Parts: sequence; C-alpha cells; structure tokens
Amino acid sequence: MGIGPSTKETSLHHFRDPLLDVVSNDLDVDLMGVIVVGTPQDNSDKYFVGERAAVWAETMRADGVILSVDGWGNSHVDYANTIEQIGNRGIPVVGISFVGTQASFVVTNKYMDTIVDINKSTEGIETEVVGENNMDRIDARKALAFLKLKMRKNG
Repeated sequence: MGIGPSTKETSLHHFRDPLLDVVSNDLDVDLMGVIVVGTPQDNSDKYFVGERAAVWAETMRADGVILSVDGWGNSHVDYANTIEQIGNRGIPVVGISFVGTQASFVVTNKYMDTIVDINKSTEGIETEVVGENNMDRIDARKALAFLKLKMRKNG
C-alpha cells in the first residue's frame, strides 16, 4: 500500500494546489503557513514527526488545522498520529485523504471524525489514471467548511 498512480499528485497539482488556493483566498480565515512533513519508515519517527508538527501548530497559536496526506495505508499511521497530537492540544483539525472503499484507515482516533475523502473513482478504489484521486477545489472547500464549523464550536 502507499501512493499509486491515481493518488499521486503531479507537479502541476502542487503548483496550483487547490487547498492552498481556497484557504488563502477565504476572507474568514488567516492562512498562517504550510508545514510539510515526510512519512518516515520507522514507527518511532512517525510519532516524532506528528508530535513536532502539532507542537509547531500550537506554538503558532493556530485556531485550526487542515491536514492532508498524499498517500494511504502505512502513511495513515503518522497521519492519524499527527491528527491526534493536534487534537490533544485543543486545536480543531480536519483531514483530507484518499479513503475509498478499499483503503480504510490502518489506525484511527477520536479526532478523525472529519475526514474529506478524495476518492473520485466510482468503484471507490485506486485506479491506473494518474491524478484521478487527487484533492480538488470541492474537496478543499468541504475541508475548510468543516474546519470553520469546528472552530466555531470550539470558540
């Protein structure tokens, strides 16, 4: 399991990232930044990077976080941990990930209650079409709407 053709984001997708575009152009929120975290192989490192990202968000006094992942399967271990670390600090968090019908989360926690599934295939599976199961503007808008609701409830 991991990143396959349909869940792989192309360079052009990164240059025109829909999440960054939607959040940065929304007048209700202030985009504080983007944290890029890798997916380590070792589980202890997976937990370490999740904790560091959460501490970073906490020290920036973020009112909310949208966490996206461009892989699935083993990548969901550190993804779930990062969501939990952020949630444990009282910061509302919304996730964006490929889930589909075949890729249920390897691990979960109580903070994974709002995950936007970027699956676009009708079968709910990864396909051989490059970029088919990527986040788009609708996914980004859903994530931001969910985050606004969580922030309002939290505030």
